[in-house]
Amino acid sequence: MKKSLILAAIVLMSAGCMAQKNPLVKKAKNYMMASENADFSAARAAIGEAIEQEPTAETYYWAGMIGYQELQQENYNQMLGKGANQAKAGAAVEESYAYWVHADELAMIPTTDKKGREVVDTKTRNNIAKKMLEYYKNQELVKYGIYLNEQKDYEGAFRAFKMHIDMPDLDMMQNAKMQDEMPRDTIYEQYKYYAAIFAVQAELHEDAILLLEQMKNGSFEAISINQFLYQEYLALKDTVSFVRTLQDATVRFPGEPWFLQNLINFYIYSGQEQTAVEYLAQAIEREPNVAQYHHIKGNLDENLGNYEEALKDFDNALALDPTLADAMAGKGRVYYNQAVKMNEAAAMISDNKEYKKALAEMTEVFRQSLPFFEKAHEMDPTDRQYLVILKGLYYRFGMEAKYNEVSEKLNNL
Repeated sequence: MKKSLILAAIVLMSAGCMAQKNPLVKKAKNYMMASENADFSAARAAIGEAIEQEPTAETYYWAGMIGYQELQQENYNQMLGKGANQAKAGAAVEESYAYWVHADELAMIPTTDKKGREVVDTKTRNNIAKKMLEYYKNQELVKYGIYLNEQKDYEGAFRAFKMHIDMPDLDMMQNAKMQDEMPRDTIYEQYKYYAAIFAVQAELHEDAILLLEQMKNGSFEAISINQFLYQEYLALKDTVSFVRTLQDATVRFPGEPWFLQNLINFYIYSGQEQTAVEYLAQAIEREPNVAQYHHIKGNLDENLGNYEEALKDFDNALALDPTLADAMAGKGRVYYNQAVKMNEAAAMISDNKEYKKALAEMTEVFRQSLPFFEKAHEMDPTDRQYLVILKGLYYRFGMEAKYNEVSEKLNNL
């Protein structure tokens, strides 16, 4: 059989047998089914006029059939080894999808037949549903979405995948037979996940959130879904929602520190240090051997005035990581900052004897901080902050040689 006859057979078999009263619809059909010489542009022009004259379910059905037939043409080209135009094929699928959804809406509007009965166009609806199921099972929109993703058209990729995953929920597909052939299985969840990721990449935050919220309590990629959900709420500056997301995920994924760490950071940077300390205590209970948790808790306890607790925190951090210079400096800072406050308080004392006593006590506390900063500098000689504090302390204690040595180091950094 000749190739043209093969194609004609495929096309005629695919189109179905629906009679058309509108000559423009017939004209469009002739253009799109003209074997290898199909003229889809002319078919679209004709159907456009037909829609203006008769915007019926049947007319919109045939409008969708133009894209369907163009897809068949591209698939046939691929079968012959000519290569399919993925952009054209995918756009044709999207076009027909949109026409058919509208056709189905029109088909379900009751009309009055010759006997005065209200009827709907179930024949058109059934024909559309069969074509839609064919698209779904052949994953035509998934193929197009993958192609668009490769072109870095993330918004287009999201749109194509979203149309695919929405198909089982279309009203026309709501019968047991159709639903059996469109299961919400692992593959479906995977495509839904990809649609959300494309929305994230396209910065379609609300679309991404809608999908991620639907999936967050499932088992498929649950951790990354909740991470993306937090980041999308963060992008929208929806503090209430991203905190809720982190709190829920912290409970659900106790072995995943990412959520708890971000929650702690939020409370720290929003000035809710006491709440941050409480969550850090949870983090330490879950993972007692993470030195940074103890170190951060030490900083917070110090800010809250819990000096003894802060010193214990820093000791715990150093016990786990003896190279943690910031924890060593933290111990020095606890004494140093207390001495600064003592100096401010001494300035308010009018009695000379009491003033001198306060200065002596203050000086002793400053002196307690010194060895910790010296040790921190040994552990990290490149940290400028340690050297600046040491310079001030050496000056305070009249340690000229040490002062000059630190000054030279600062100049050489």
